[in-house]
Amino acid sequence: MPKILSRFRYHIAVFFAVIGPGFITANVDNDSGGIFTYSAAGARYGYLPLWTLLPITLVLIITQEMCSRMGAVTGKGLSDLIREEFGLRITFLIMTLLVLANMTNVMAEFAGVASSLELFQVSRYISVPLAAVAVWFLVVKGNYKSVEKIFLVGCVLYITYVISGILVKPDWKTAAIYSVKPVLMLEPGYIFMLIGMVGTTIAPWMQFYLQSAVVEKGVSAKEYAASRVEVIVGCIMTDVVAFFIIVACAGAIYSVAPTDIQDAAQAAMALKPFGKYAFLLFSAGLFNASIFAACILPLSTAYTVCEGLGFESGVNRRISEAPIFYTLYTLLIVVGAGVVLIPRFPLVRMILLSQVLNGMLLPFVLIFMIKLINKHDLMHEWVNPRWFNLISWLTVVIMIGLTLALLGITLRGLQ
Repeated sequence: MPKILSRFRYHIAVFFAVIGPGFITANVDNDSGGIFTYSAAGARYGYLPLWTLLPITLVLIITQEMCSRMGAVTGKGLSDLIREEFGLRITFLIMTLLVLANMTNVMAEFAGVASSLELFQVSRYISVPLAAVAVWFLVVKGNYKSVEKIFLVGCVLYITYVISGILVKPDWKTAAIYSVKPVLMLEPGYIFMLIGMVGTTIAPWMQFYLQSAVVEKGVSAKEYAASRVEVIVGCIMTDVVAFFIIVACAGAIYSVAPTDIQDAAQAAMALKPFGKYAFLLFSAGLFNASIFAACILPLSTAYTVCEGLGFESGVNRRISEAPIFYTLYTLLIVVGAGVVLIPRFPLVRMILLSQVLNGMLLPFVLIFMIKLINKHDLMHEWVNPRWFNLISWLTVVIMIGLTLALLGITLRGLQ
């Protein structure tokens, strides 16, 4: 009995030692763009999209686990491995596409900050610059441990969406049915929404950030079993939050009249009739998610580019030690925050488009991940089991199929 208790304490201690990268990466995926995508899905299609969350959660766990495992075993980031195994030209192309997609995502985060505080009559010309400065100081003046602790607190605050969803009192029976009942429609808007949901939940940037964070935290193959648990818990929590966002908007908006909402703040306003706490919690969740992701997304992009091109990177390094890393991080924040302050900028279209671009880019990132993790000389005994490969390749085929279907239906509609 004492040996069992001792072993249990050891595993708990290791778990809390490695907790951070997987949990943070999965949860920050519910950023302002993600919240808007889920809110739009619930407001326009009600409970119908809920069935997608089960397969999305499974794929999210597998992709995140693969990146975490590669980071722990090789001690290298994903873009670093792609450059070494496939060459600089391919790496540069992937990074260019990621930077473009991530730039629109950073804009979305600062738009989320602006819209969440405008609900309380705080001008975006005050909130956005202050948020940008706070985000910059948090990462540039902190170290990995201090930044990680703040990010973990941010993860806990996502419970506001669970509570607000319960307060709406949606049709739980219908929600339960459509959580397991697949609904497919050959309608451009519905397919666009499906690709967006996959793109916002399993975003390509997440794979690069997670692997880099695992490496910087120093998680080794020996500690990986505990890290795997952390990744799985984070992924499940992410999609539980997504479930409650869709349910809240289905109950508050779709049940009244199916609507194409313009931003996540509109979803928060729709919760007002259900009590001030539902509205306040949804708004607080939007602000937390936006400021949280405004830190992570530029950080992820800076990691990816610097690793891919061989520059020094990491929040544990000083500005003089990693000048390119901090310059790129700063530039992304300045541009992302600055664009939000431009009057009449078509931000809503940009947000949805960025999520769909994520979904279109995902299969190509997955192809490189699958090839890398099955290299015996790189991963040794840590290569993928067969069923991991089966689900991963199936995801690639489905995402390419959805993209081609959307393209075909759209072109047909233009004729």
